[in-house]
Amino acid sequence: MKVLLINGSPREHGCTYTALKEAADALEAAGIETDWIQVGKEPIRGCIGCGGCAKSGKGECIFQDDPVNTTIRKAAEADGFIVGTPVHYASASGAITSLMDRLCYAGGKNLAYKPAACITSCRRGGASAALDQLNKYFTILNMPIVSSNYWNMVHGNTPDEVRKDEEGMQTMRQLGRNMAWLLHAIEAGRAAGITPPTQEPKIKTNFIR
Repeated sequence: MKVLLINGSPREHGCTYTALKEAADALEAAGIETDWIQVGKEPIRGCIGCGGCAKSGKGECIFQDDPVNTTIRKAAEADGFIVGTPVHYASASGAITSLMDRLCYAGGKNLAYKPAACITSCRRGGASAALDQLNKYFTILNMPIVSSNYWNMVHGNTPDEVRKDEEGMQTMRQLGRNMAWLLHAIEAGRAAGITPPTQEPKIKTNFIR
């Protein structure tokens, strides 16, 4: 089994990575493989609502010049996800927001019914608002959300400061263990013949008629 960790920070080994790595180490200690996507410093386009992903039938975005389609392909092979972001103005970073918009719209079938969690890293405030923002991607795609013993956040302005956030780091470790436990439980259920529930055809109701 494999969990894909997505680092939404432009700093490859910064505070967000430090938190994600703590969860990754706990996953690997529990026998779960990890894989990584680093958003990086290059621009990530926002979704332009062109519908090209649906028209092509490939389940990929039409734009090929950023990490989104790589993430879609890795998502198909993953059993679970942890998405991390620094807090920018009490929100997730612009890069991870653009990536998640297009990942979920074009590649949502690769995420459905797979456990997911998000983590946030901030100097001082805004972490819970960013958590709420990211969790909404999971709740629209039939994805079980994995929790920990506190909200999934760390505090600090440098990786060293994050490591000194003992409660935050413990939260990351427990998140990794909880994710591993749920993945093993799903695997056991699958072996016993339990499959995801049948989905009804989607009903879309407009408020204005």
